[in-house]
Order: sequence, then C-alpha cells, then structure tokens
Amino acid sequence: MTKIKAGFRRLKFFWLAVVLLSLTTYILYKISFTIPTENMMQEFLLFINPISSSILLLAIALLFKNRARNIMIVVLSFIGSFILYGNLMFYRFYSDFLTLPVLFQTNNMQDLSSSVFELMNIWDLFIFSNVFILAYFVFRQKVPVVGRLKREPILLFSLSILLFLGNLTLAQTERPQLLTRSFDRDMLVKNIGVFNFHLYDVFLQSQSRAQRVLADSSDIVEVQNYVQANHKEPDADMFGTAEGKNVFMISLESLQSFVIDNDLNGEEITPFLNELKENSYYFENFYHQTEQGKTSDSEFIVANSMFGRSSGAVFFTHAQNEYNATPNILGENGYYTSVMHANNRSFWNRDIVYDSLGYDKFYDVEYYDVTEENSIGWGLKDREFFEQSIEHLQEQPNPFYTTFITLTNHFPFELEEEDKMIAEGEFRSGTLNRYFPTVRYMDYAVEQFFNDIKEAGLYEDSIFILYGDHYGISTNHNGSMAEYLGKEEITPFDTIQLQRVPLFIHIPGHEGETIDTVGGQIDIQPTLMHLLGMNTKEDIQFGSDLFAPERDSFAVLRNGSFITDDVVWTNNTCYNKETGEPIEDEEGVDACGEYAERATSDLEYSDKVIYGDLLRFFEPNNENLTDDENSQNENEEDE
Repeated sequence: MTKIKAGFRRLKFFWLAVVLLSLTTYILYKISFTIPTENMMQEFLLFINPISSSILLLAIALLFKNRARNIMIVVLSFIGSFILYGNLMFYRFYSDFLTLPVLFQTNNMQDLSSSVFELMNIWDLFIFSNVFILAYFVFRQKVPVVGRLKREPILLFSLSILLFLGNLTLAQTERPQLLTRSFDRDMLVKNIGVFNFHLYDVFLQSQSRAQRVLADSSDIVEVQNYVQANHKEPDADMFGTAEGKNVFMISLESLQSFVIDNDLNGEEITPFLNELKENSYYFENFYHQTEQGKTSDSEFIVANSMFGRSSGAVFFTHAQNEYNATPNILGENGYYTSVMHANNRSFWNRDIVYDSLGYDKFYDVEYYDVTEENSIGWGLKDREFFEQSIEHLQEQPNPFYTTFITLTNHFPFELEEEDKMIAEGEFRSGTLNRYFPTVRYMDYAVEQFFNDIKEAGLYEDSIFILYGDHYGISTNHNGSMAEYLGKEEITPFDTIQLQRVPLFIHIPGHEGETIDTVGGQIDIQPTLMHLLGMNTKEDIQFGSDLFAPERDSFAVLRNGSFITDDVVWTNNTCYNKETGEPIEDEEGVDACGEYAERATSDLEYSDKVIYGDLLRFFEPNNENLTDDENSQNENEEDE
C-alpha cells in the first residue's frame, strides 16, 4: 500500500490530466452531445467510460523522460481535447460522431469553411481548459520532474485495459450484443465512450478491408438468391410507360417533406412543388436512407439500389468497386448518361466514382460560368445552375439520363436579401429560420427550370424524378422544430417521421396521384427501370418498384430503424404509427419483430456486396443462380 501511495504521488500530474480529460468528456456528453440516460447504470457507464481511454492515451507520455514527460502530458491532453472538438463540430451538423473514413475526406475541407465557422462558438474554448491548466503548471515549473519510470507505463496500460473490459462487461449487461450494432454510434459512445469508439472504428475499418480479400464468387450467389426472393413483379399498367424517354433525375438538396403543402406566417414555402404534386406521382411516406455520406450517399443509393455504409461514405471507401448502376445499365441500352453539378470534380471523390457508376460525362464547375455575383454559400445559385445547364442538355444525344445536384439549400442556408421570397422564421434556431427562404428559393429555381425545359422542347418526351437527398434540419434544432410544428416536443418517433423527403415522379400526360406506400431512396432504381420497360429480376437490388402491386410497404434506414404502414421501430422501441405512442414490450416485439429480421438482412447483405466488391463476380442471366434453379431453367428451355 505504501508503494502504491508513493507511486500515486510521483504521478500526481499524470492523474490530474486524467481527471481533467475525463471530466471534460463527461461534461460534453451531458451538455453538448446531450446523450440521454434512462437509469443509474447508464449514467454510471457514461461517467466512467472516458477514464480507461484517458489513462491509455496519457500513459504514452510516461515513456518519455524527465521534463519531456510533463510536456507530452500537455500535448496528449491537447490531442484528446482536439478529438473531442472535432466530434463536437461534426455532431452539431450531422448529429453523429466522426469515423475513420470521414477523417480521410480532408480534400472536402476547403469547401466546408463557411459551414465550419457557422458551427463554432466562443464557449468551445472550455474543451481546451484542461490543456490551459496543465500548461500553466508546466511552464510555471510547478510540476516536479520525476526520474525514470520503469514499471509504471506497463502497469497503467494494463490498468486501462482492465478498466475498459470492466466497462464493456457492464455495458454488455445493460445492452446485450452491443458491439454488433456498429451502425448505432450514439449507443456505442454512450456505453464505451468516444475515444474507445474511435479505436473500435479502426478495428471495423480494417475488418472491412479484409472482407474484399477473402470474398469469392460463391458469396454473390447467396446475395442474389436473397434479393430474388424479395423481388416484386411490376405493375402491368405502369411497366414501360416511359420507355425511350429522356430521364431528369433531380436531387433537391436538404429538402424534407414537412415543408410540402406547408406555410410560414401564411406564405407557402414550396408553391411550385405543391402544384407539381397535383399532376405527379407523389410519395408522401418516402424516406431518405443516408448516413455520414449525406448527398453522396443518396446518389449512391439512388443509382445502385444498395445502402451506403454505416460510417464514412462509399464514395471514398469503395469508389473503384464494380457497380451495376443505373447510368451503366442505361448506357448499355442506348442512353447517353451525364451528371451536372457546379462543384469541383474531386469534391466527394466524384470524378472517380462517376466513372465507376458508368456516367459518360460529368459537367462540373468548369462547365459553368461561376462568379461572385451568381454564387452564394457552397457555390453557383440553383437558378443560375439550371439556366446554364439547358445548353449542356441540348448538346446531348437523345435519349439521355441526366442527374442534377442542387446546392443553394445547403447548411448553413445562406441567401442574399434580393433572393429571399419569404421571410425568415422567428424561432430560437437560426438554422431553421434561414432554412425557409433557401427552400423557397430552390422551389423557384426548379419552377424556372421546368419553364426553360419546355421552351427548349425537352419537356414532352421526358420523365422527371425529383427527390430530397437528406434531412436539412438535424435533431440539434428539435426545440424550434417542435415550436414550428406545434408539438410539445420532438420524440424519437417524430425524428423518424422527419426523415421523410419528397419524391415526385412526373410524367407529362399522366394525371397526378398521391401514393401512401412506405418506401425509400433504395426503391428509385427498380421503379425507374420498370417505367422504362427494363426487366430487373436478375439484378442485385435491395429496393422494390414503388408501383408494384405486391410490394411490401416498408423502408429501413441505415441506422437500423424501419417503418411500415403500421409501426415505426427506432431506439429499441416499437411505435404505433397512427398514434406515435410506444407499443408495450411484448406487444411491440410481436408488432415489429416480423420486420426486424428483414431490416437486418437487407443491411447486412448490402454491406456484404460493398465490402466484398461482390459485383465483380456478378454476371446476369443464369450464371449466379443456384444449381437447382439452373437445372429448372434448363428443363424449361428443353421443353
């Protein structure tokens, strides 16, 4: 005991650093990340989980000698605080924690500067208060210089591992199979801590790299059998109704469904889209399924009918995989395929990914006249973007498939006074207040685009698909959202419902219809393929035709939540969709249980395709069917 006390006294500065970093982390959990706890055990886990990682990180300093050791304690404390700050900045916009793939997306940072500054706060200096305190003691020479340490580093590394294992054991008791839920980063951070989560994330990323090496052609057979079992035959009346038509695929930045047919202070927020809804197929229960990749995730999902990754973005981690994407399929069927986006070619790695997806041409910022006068926020204003795109459309051969990616309605939702057609809101959240004018401007830009298309003679022989790419207002603004929507609070059920984004399928000459089937972005590819008269039975698609009479009214989100006509499952709770109230435990298990396995399987099989790059083994027709199915088909041909 005497030796332990003596050892503790020798390392007083080290233990002070551990306490300060752990307390800083816990305070951020409660105030900035607002991580909820439901009982004393969860609160205890939240309090202790920074300790093991703080010891592990700061114990590295003990490998140094004398005064250098004390300086390294300050440096490592700064690194720990900087990691916390990076997570905080990311969380303020995405309501999520950083992952390893996101950290490698640094070439995006030059375009993110305005968003980053918007997220900063003077109170953020608190995160580095531990560093200021430690630096004061070191540079005022108030910390004794301890001689060489022999056993202490090994003992402390061992202690950190023991503490983590104890933490993990308690966490697994509180939440069984915790580490299998890698997509639920909030739960992981709440139980094992933000630093330990990052270490676990490194392990997961290295594991996903290994999956490609170990994959073989037999894996694609299992996947194909699964998706074919869930395939739904198209509606006979809708199949081929847009055959040979030009396709306009329009991604509406950050547009959520709550603004459709809604107003602010008596003024319509989306007057044109409200009108378009009346003569289009409008899907009112349509959900975005993106995660950290946001717009790039939505592009990937829409083009491939597969889910993005649970962390990072496929556009970075698996950019050069083999894909059977819509541009590639249509290109093989006589279409000219292009994408128009007035941003840098390399932003989100698009220059590489678009080649993998099979686009013939990428009209990037170099194809547009971009000036200070016609730009705001992230770049060229939507009205200017659409207007300048008409010339590019007219030079393309018919039929064409062209994707348009808008920019103006992007966080932090900046807009010049001359472009504001509706007043800002007057809620506590400046972000929500600014959102309404930028949505209104985008609505105007889309209206003018339709007028320009008609004048250019491109309207009648085309099909238009417009969809919201992801949410615009994160859960950080729930208080103001509740006020706008006239609710007392935004519950987890409400949060899922706010993930609805608009989907318009506009075919000139067709009457409008509002369709209530539950679907998601993953359903767009098979829906479009069938409208164009193309068979998808043998394709690897995890979505289904939204018009198919026998389709399951179902959508699964990337975080494992899912929605049907009757229930919503999220945060380990089953909700009655009509009332928004939780369904009691046993009844809830029965109500949501039949869909839970399907949701998990969809996500797991999609991940298997991406991580293993399985489409490199995929050959359409009969090559990847089971032996029984091959024999059956051969017998049918003989007959």
